Amino acid sequence: MSGVDGDAGIAVGTGDGGTRSAVGRLAATVRRLRQEVWAAQAAADGRALVDLARGILIERLGLGPVEAARHLTALAEQAGVEPLELAVDVINQAARDRLSEVAAEFVAEATEAPGTPAGPRTASSAVVRLRTAESGALAAADTQAVADSLLQHALAPLGACAVAVWAARSDGSLALAGSAGFSAAEAERWCYVPPGVATVARCALTERGTQWYSSLDEAGVPTIGHTEFPYGGRVAVPAGTGGRIHGVLEIGWASPLAPQPPQIVRQVEALAELCAHTLETHTPPAVTPGEPPAQPGVSELVHLAEGLHDPALVLVPCFDDDGHLVDFRIHYVNSRFLDPAGRPRGAVTGALLLEAYPMAAGESELFQQIERVYATGEPFRAQRMTLTALVEQVALSAVADVHVSRHGSSLLFIWRIEDEAARLASLLQHAQRLGRIGGFEENLLTDGVTWNSQLYGLFGRPSYAVPVRLQDLPAHAHPDDAVALGRFLRTVLHNRRPASVAFRLQRPDGVTRHMRVVAEPVLDADDGLLAVRGAYQDISAQHWTEVALAATRDQLAHTEQQSAERNRLALQLQHAIMPPTQAPLEIPQLQLAVRYRPAETEQLVGGDWYDAVVLPSKKVLLCVGDVAGHGIDAATSMVVLRNALRGLAVTGAGPAQLLSWLNIVAHHLTGAVTATAVCGLYDPVTRSLRWARAGHLPPVLVRDAEATALPLVRGLLLGAVSETTYEEAEVRLAPDDTLLMYTDGLIERRDLPVEESLAHLLTTAGTAGTPASPLPQQLDRLLTYSRSDTDDDTCIVGIRVL
Repeated sequence: MSGVDGDAGIAVGTGDGGTRSAVGRLAATVRRLRQEVWAAQAAADGRALVDLARGILIERLGLGPVEAARHLTALAEQAGVEPLELAVDVINQAARDRLSEVAAEFVAEATEAPGTPAGPRTASSAVVRLRTAESGALAAADTQAVADSLLQHALAPLGACAVAVWAARSDGSLALAGSAGFSAAEAERWCYVPPGVATVARCALTERGTQWYSSLDEAGVPTIGHTEFPYGGRVAVPAGTGGRIHGVLEIGWASPLAPQPPQIVRQVEALAELCAHTLETHTPPAVTPGEPPAQPGVSELVHLAEGLHDPALVLVPCFDDDGHLVDFRIHYVNSRFLDPAGRPRGAVTGALLLEAYPMAAGESELFQQIERVYATGEPFRAQRMTLTALVEQVALSAVADVHVSRHGSSLLFIWRIEDEAARLASLLQHAQRLGRIGGFEENLLTDGVTWNSQLYGLFGRPSYAVPVRLQDLPAHAHPDDAVALGRFLRTVLHNRRPASVAFRLQRPDGVTRHMRVVAEPVLDADDGLLAVRGAYQDISAQHWTEVALAATRDQLAHTEQQSAERNRLALQLQHAIMPPTQAPLEIPQLQLAVRYRPAETEQLVGGDWYDAVVLPSKKVLLCVGDVAGHGIDAATSMVVLRNALRGLAVTGAGPAQLLSWLNIVAHHLTGAVTATAVCGLYDPVTRSLRWARAGHLPPVLVRDAEATALPLVRGLLLGAVSETTYEEAEVRLAPDDTLLMYTDGLIERRDLPVEESLAHLLTTAGTAGTPASPLPQQLDRLLTYSRSDTDDDTCIVGIRVL
């Protein structure tokens, strides 16, 4: 059923469909009426601009009101634009303000842009929006109306959905002076931001510059509307004039914000300057409970400074002809003030801050901090700041705690010069804390005991507890320390001499600490005992460190003994298998010599090895090698490889095959050791040498006083892989030729590449001796002039054809 309420004239439906229809018609009516109000407001703002342009024509051309209106209409028809656009152009030409500059940039950029015929029209629309927003803001009754006008006329066409105008208070807090696009509940929740709370507007205030965020996630700080538009872009622009920031203009978008062109950036900054002029006359709302009270004026600030016990200055800003902040004038100096230059208060009062104290603009950046406080309202505090004053061109410095705060349009500058006695007491307190030391004094006449705060902590007792008297100390110590404490007390109290003792303190919390107490008696003129003073120190860390060091020393001594024993055994094994000299082999028409030089230190027993043996086939097996590592493991691996090669050589296989078999031994039968080697078979009948190498340096051939290294053949070091093949080469020797095989201990240096070291060996080998000189002497000469610096073992095997 449905009925009609004759009095109200509104259809009332009992069904759901009827209700929704009535509510929908009512909502549509509200929207239509709101749009009509907005249109009326826009038309009123436009008429205000047209009227202003008419007034400019009346003043400039001397026309009457009617003639000025007709002239403006005629000019608009001739230019083919709307009267409002022409009126804005006239205002821009006459105003010469920030909006005029932005408008000129808009038009210039639109005119110079090629291929964009709609550019001038778009620029003109933007200029009209700016002036319309300005007109609405100037006609607004409060800052809330200003926010509505900015959003409607200037920001909504840019895609913005919300705007907030923040007023910066002198105590550093922010008050929401006006907002549009945010819900009423959100605006109520963000009506006040206390000092020091990080928000988007606070970031712009602190940085004194425009902050652009593509989204609130990027900003990382909360702000108004962050729950309504969580992924929208946000811009915060400081709104200031004359060096002082009066507030912040914050603009929000519903979606992420892309980088904006320069003309949009300047447009937003111009709107922020418009807000600054509005905020200059903004009256903050009444203080609500919990908020700071209103700040005093200059006269009240003078009374406040005079009541302080620290030196204080009252500063007022000074501006140039263009309204820019240039300095601060010292309006008042309180009676506690002491000038570093010795000037009286009257000589400083009334002077400019930079004239009286030019060093404030120096390295301390004090003047910049004062400017920042005036601009943002954020108080500045600094501890132990160096203040410098010029006294007859001599810089005098003092350390002080500084506090600067803004009160209205004035600043209160307070500093507290650091007292030397207080500073030394603070240093002493920190030294006692770091050293875990506590002091005491015991008056034996009154039985009074005084402890400092550090000592209560060392004893594990609350600060209100009764201090422990010196003669009662054994009751709080471990029973085993009673005898030592008894001797200490007799020395101090009866013999009246300073003494110290270490003991174990048993604290009330069940913790046992190792302590040391030092005490000295205080005597009167008749050598009577008046008092005892001294200190306790917690030496627990030192005690346990000494215990740990003692255990470490014992362990180290045991380890060194084991290591020395292992090295001694390895050295004995090495010398048994590889003696430094060996009896020469008797081979027809061949002279053979070997030299072995152990490492310079017995702690580095290596794995170098050599062998020279005549095989059953009458061929001579010549080889040298080097097992990786040091110690007994390397020595035993060397023995295994040397003996394995001897056994394999009796098969009659060539050097390449011998190294292939020896690689299998190294990889599978010796714990996967790695080694390098060079192996040769010399046939005395043909005077030919067949040789192969496994990652080793090539042999050196000395012929006619010229030494050359044999060409390298392919060969991987032993033990690296399970199976591999080696390349073999052959060289035919002539009478008086000398062939040298060696390990890298002969040439290796830490500061030179192997190529340079090998070149030095070739030079030395070429001049080491003549064919007439014995081969052993030639090898000794090579060892003598070796430039190796790695303290490694060295093996040399040399043969000379006779």
